[in-house]
Amino acid sequence: MEFDRVQTIASLSFDKQAIPEEFIRPEKEQPAITTFRGVAPEIPAIDLSDPDQEKLVGLIADASKEWGIFQVINHGIPSDLIAELQGVGKKFFQLPQEEKEVCARPRDSKSIEGYGSKLQKDPQEKKSWVDHLFHRIWPPPSINYQFWPENPPSYREVTEEYAKYMRDVVDKLFTTLSLGLGLEGHVLKEAAGGEQIEYMLKINYYPPCPRPDLTLGVVAHTDLSAITILVPNEVPGLQIFKDDQWIEAKYIPDALIIHIGDQIEILSNGKYKAVLHRTTVAKDRARMSWPVFLEPPGELMVGPLPQFINKDNPPKFKTKKFKDYTYCKLNKLPQ
Repeated sequence: MEFDRVQTIASLSFDKQAIPEEFIRPEKEQPAITTFRGVAPEIPAIDLSDPDQEKLVGLIADASKEWGIFQVINHGIPSDLIAELQGVGKKFFQLPQEEKEVCARPRDSKSIEGYGSKLQKDPQEKKSWVDHLFHRIWPPPSINYQFWPENPPSYREVTEEYAKYMRDVVDKLFTTLSLGLGLEGHVLKEAAGGEQIEYMLKINYYPPCPRPDLTLGVVAHTDLSAITILVPNEVPGLQIFKDDQWIEAKYIPDALIIHIGDQIEILSNGKYKAVLHRTTVAKDRARMSWPVFLEPPGELMVGPLPQFINKDNPPKFKTKKFKDYTYCKLNKLPQ
């Protein structure tokens, strides 16, 4: 069996304090050269339990227009459940390689679900310093347990509990984002697929790297989702492109990091901005993150809402099936 996993490569790399050539990014992407080192503005942090609804809507709308990203505290997901989610994910990546491969994405699969390393096509044939596990966690008809680890034994119970709490956060975010655009609270969620919205969990594992100055965990991109809700571990690494600078996200324990994805940018006809972001890696610690991508069902047509189109504001995006958008994005084809 072929193991072309970054975790395996990392364990070999430390013997020689170097990384293979295919992981070395061009200078214009290397974090040691491109990360902003001065006093940078902080990503907005918002209290999701604020009883002042008008204030909350304004803060989230402003952050989504200006940043495309914000952090939320007091979101209702228990901190011990977040710790358990992180614990079972960490245990999976500590398993022997053969056990992780049980969940591997089949080579001929058209889906991204499963354990793997490479995701997007890279014309430079450069690789990212990350392994991942993808699988859907909601709604039940979309779940394929083939890609859920059976070890650790509590993985399924913890992840299903997390999905249950996540649904309340999702509803609140969609409602608030809709109100922030002057729409009724239900509009954005319904336009993104309603109760058929698929929750795709990804666990990112960025092994310790002998040359974190030269490589990236994930290269600069926007998410193809509607919204992404992410839990990081305590190792910094998420960077946001703002005002022509790469700014590092501050770690706030138990906060959720909310990314505006491509589909919300499309639905709002550009009023909300999908955030351009990337991930750096660390020399002596493994970084991990747990994003949940909220994705429309594949057959759903997504385009700018008619409320945002008039003679002065033509559609900035094409209307197309989400599955076709995904195919173009992953294969770096024009949309």
